[in-house]
Amino acid sequence: MVSPGILLVDKPAGLTSHDVVARTRRAFGTRKVGHAGTLDPMATGLLVIGIEGATRLLTYIVGADKTYEATIRLGQTTSTDDADGEILTSADTTAWAEVTEGGIAAGVAELTGAISQVPSSVSAIKVDGRRAYDRVRAGEDVVLAARDVTVSRFDVRARRDGDGVIDLDVVVECSSGTYIRSLARDLGAGLGVGGHLTALRRTRVGDFDVADAVGLDDLVGAPTLTPAQAAGRVLPIMDVSAADARDLRHGKRLAGKAVLLEGSLAAAVDEEGELVGIVERRGADLKSAMNMPEVAR
Repeated sequence: MVSPGILLVDKPAGLTSHDVVARTRRAFGTRKVGHAGTLDPMATGLLVIGIEGATRLLTYIVGADKTYEATIRLGQTTSTDDADGEILTSADTTAWAEVTEGGIAAGVAELTGAISQVPSSVSAIKVDGRRAYDRVRAGEDVVLAARDVTVSRFDVRARRDGDGVIDLDVVVECSSGTYIRSLARDLGAGLGVGGHLTALRRTRVGDFDVADAVGLDDLVGAPTLTPAQAAGRVLPIMDVSAADARDLRHGKRLAGKAVLLEGSLAAAVDEEGELVGIVERRGADLKSAMNMPEVAR
């Protein structure tokens, strides 16, 4: 019997997130596997994978802040805002006059903080039930609505000047739903030379770090976080008695116990250290927002 858990995987370039899920299914011998946030095939880095009943936790992980390391190429635009697309434009010599160190710093500053961002048209966002990238591949002209995101950190770590291009190595910390390809596109557009993404690596999702992840060759027998351990990284832990755990699992409210909850949600853990589920306020009471499958003992 496969135990529920959260697996951290370091995705290599060239594979889809679905490919990693398929490999995990084979390695763990179960079909019940999902992930908390897609990475494009060109991207590498952290995928948070849920196995068996722990897939129920993914909805509480997917919205966590994230950290990326990326390379932005100034001087060219592409059809996909990244290196997988066709080069559409290249900046001419006169355009580079405005691309000073100060100009780059100002452009980065404008894209830091609370911003409104238009996702790339080849993103996985659904438009009338179909992925935007599928519509683009079918020849449709897709323009997605702007969304509010927060970029809490946007640091340039290194600059390399090439033949008609400048490559910037950057670190970005941002809210869920932020598109690093769009940051590259918008930085280049603001500087008047165009830009796109040439490399992307996700290093953190909430309190999950790629340093703790395993590679695809090490999936068989790979260690996982228990549901209680994983839930404790995204939510406060609330210890509950055996009687309260039983009531929560049976869909009953814990009368008058909302005062025990500091935030809007908490992870209820029983006396055996097992995650009962996620609890929320209902007036003065607590009730389950999500229950984990009960572990047979």
